[in-house]
Amino acid sequence: MIINQFKFGLVAALSAVLGASSAFAGGFSRGDANTDILFEPGTANIDAGFIYVSPQRSYDTISGAKGTDGRFSDDYWIPSAAVAARPTDMFGCALTYTQSFGGGATYGTQAQTAEATNYITAAVASGTPLAVARATANPTISKGFYSNEYGATCDVKMDAGKGKFHVLGGIFLEDFSYTAKTPGGTLSFKDDGSVGYRVGAAYEIPEYALRASLMYRSQVKHNATGSFDYSAVAMAANGGIARSAASGYGTLPQSVKLYLQSGIAPDWLVYGSVEWTNWSVLQTLNYTVGTTAKQDKYYWKDGWTIQGGVGHKFNDTISGTLNITWDQGVGTGADIQTDTWTFGAGALINAGPGVLKVGGGISYLTAGTQSVAKGANYNATSPGSWAYAVGAAYNIKF
Repeated sequence: MIINQFKFGLVAALSAVLGASSAFAGGFSRGDANTDILFEPGTANIDAGFIYVSPQRSYDTISGAKGTDGRFSDDYWIPSAAVAARPTDMFGCALTYTQSFGGGATYGTQAQTAEATNYITAAVASGTPLAVARATANPTISKGFYSNEYGATCDVKMDAGKGKFHVLGGIFLEDFSYTAKTPGGTLSFKDDGSVGYRVGAAYEIPEYALRASLMYRSQVKHNATGSFDYSAVAMAANGGIARSAASGYGTLPQSVKLYLQSGIAPDWLVYGSVEWTNWSVLQTLNYTVGTTAKQDKYYWKDGWTIQGGVGHKFNDTISGTLNITWDQGVGTGADIQTDTWTFGAGALINAGPGVLKVGGGISYLTAGTQSVAKGANYNATSPGSWAYAVGAAYNIKF
C-alpha cells in the first residue's frame, strides 16, 4: 500500500489549523507554528496563508436582566508563514511566523453599566464615599491583546527500522500587545519580545503515510510597559494630566501536543491529535497605572483539545479532509470560556507551481455563566452560540 505522503501531509496540516481556529479555542490560543513543513519532501518549501474567525458570543442575561447589547466577541485574523530548507536528507530547518495568542471583546452599554454599578457598590461597601465611587467608576468599553511568534526550528532525521526518526528543537520570540479602552482613557502596553523554546520527536514511515509526533512548547513570561492616555473629561477632572506610565506582566502557557496519522487504504488517511495547554498559569493579568495596581481576572484551569479526522485523495488534482475538534472550556466563572465543538473541512488543489489549501470550520460554543462571586465584573449568562472560520494558504516546493 503506497500513499502519497506529500498530499496527505498537507491535508492533515490544513485540517489541524482550521480545527484550532474555533472561537476562544484553548483559552486565547490562535495559530500554531507550521513546523509540519519540516516533514515535507524537497530541498526548500514556502508556505503562507491566513484564517479569518468570526465568533458570535453574546450575553443572554446581565445582572439578571435580559441581555440587549448584541455580541461582544471581536472578529480576528490569524496570519501564518513558514520557510524551510533541507540542505541534506538528515538535516533541515524552518523559519515560522504566526499569531500565537490573542483575544478581543467590545462591550455594549448594558455591560458597561453593570460593571460600573458593581464597582460603585463594592467601593461604597469598603468605605469609599458614594460621590468618589461614582467619579472613579471606569467600565470597560473594549479590550484585547495579541502575541506574534517568530520561530526557528530544526530537524535531525535518521534511519530507524522501516522508517525515519526525527528530533526537533528550536527557539521563538513572542511579543505581547494589550489595549483597553474606558470612558477615562486608553490603556496600552507591550513587550517587544520574550524568548521561548520548543522540542519534540517524531517517527514516520513514508510508505504508509504513518507519522507519530510529540511536541512541547514552553511557557513565556511577559513584562510590558506603556501608558494610560486620559480622555478629555478625565484630564479636566485630574488637573490636566494627559498621560500616566503603565506596566504589566503575565504568563502565556506551555503546551504538549501528540499527533498521529496513518494511511488505511490507497488514497485514504486518518489522523488525530491530543493537546494539553497549561492555562492555569493565567490566573490574572497584572498591571499598574501610575501607582495604582489593577488586575484582569481569569482564574482559568488547564485545557485539553482533541481532534480526529479523515483525508481522501480524489484524483491527482484534488484531495480533501473532514474533521471534528473538541476543546475543553478553561473558564471557572470569572468569565465565559466554555467547551467548543468544531466541524472542519478542507481541500488541496494543485494550482500553478504549487498547492492551494482552502477550508472552513463551524464551531458551537456551549452556554456558560460568570459571576461576581467567582471574580467577574458582573453576573452574566451566555447562550450556546456559533463561530465561523475560513482560511486559505499556498505552498510551493523547490
